[in-house]
Amino acid sequence: MSAAVSPEKILQLGFGFWGSKTLLSAIELGLFTQLAEGPLGHAELEKRLGLHPRSSRDFFDALVALGMLRKDGDRYANTPECAQFLDRSKPTYVGGILEMLNARLYGFWGSLSEALKTGKPQNESKAGGDIFGQLYSDPARLRGFLAAMTGVSMGSAMAIAQKFPWKEYKTFFDVGGAQGAVAVQVARAHPHVTGGSWDLPQTGPIFEEYVRSHGLEKRLRFQAGNFFKEPLPKADVLIMGHILHDWDLPTKKMLVKKAYDALPAGGAFLVYEALIDDARRENAFGLLMSLNMLIETPGGFDYTGADCQGWMREAGFRETRVEHLVGPDSMVVGIK
Repeated sequence: MSAAVSPEKILQLGFGFWGSKTLLSAIELGLFTQLAEGPLGHAELEKRLGLHPRSSRDFFDALVALGMLRKDGDRYANTPECAQFLDRSKPTYVGGILEMLNARLYGFWGSLSEALKTGKPQNESKAGGDIFGQLYSDPARLRGFLAAMTGVSMGSAMAIAQKFPWKEYKTFFDVGGAQGAVAVQVARAHPHVTGGSWDLPQTGPIFEEYVRSHGLEKRLRFQAGNFFKEPLPKADVLIMGHILHDWDLPTKKMLVKKAYDALPAGGAFLVYEALIDDARRENAFGLLMSLNMLIETPGGFDYTGADCQGWMREAGFRETRVEHLVGPDSMVVGIK
């Protein structure tokens, strides 16, 4: 074997689930929330989390080595990132999506090979269930799912609030707005804008609770709707985040056309996802998210910015552009 060739990348990727599961268990145990008030010694942290002494030190030190904790002598503390985003008491908490990864997807991804061979989902639907039907019929699971959507959307929500030219618009609706992360970030950054979430009625109380916690109930409202049965709401701007990738191609195109029909002339349609790069060789997260749609849905898949621009032009949008948001996420903007 050539000295210039090493198996390091292969082994690092293959063992990647070790580090991932260590982080997910730390979130499940509430470790970062326990450290929110300040550093704790090994023994005290072990006691608070109810851990067995056999491997607690290895667990904490592994998180230090992974860059998730800081250590000074025998005392452990959150990193700035974990203090901001993994403390359950903060509105910037993104751990909801990681909790869902731990509770659901970690196990389902063990059946990826079967999914690749059969083309069929490997989640609760294997037993004949409807994943969205089950989620929306169970209040506790729905609340967890919507919190997960806040976690996965928070970075993009903050970027959308800053990067989109909101000064040119007055009203918006986030279609399938979940807990309200995007609506809240836009409203906080732009006091002249009003809007809200348009979603299935079961999400209404959860959205309203989240909005109240940010003191924005006078400017953001919930409107119940079902995009399979009804026209989309009227507003200057419509947003769909992590929506289109749930569905097959005909449904994607139907939703894009519904957005076009609902907007006024000059109105804007924002679609954000972990868009796959047009060459399909760089955004690994976007491609892995598409595999996750294989695990989770009967026909969903992720797509490139060029794909989405094509669907928008087909629907009638006169102008389209792709703009990077944060991390693997980008948005496609269509102007009617």
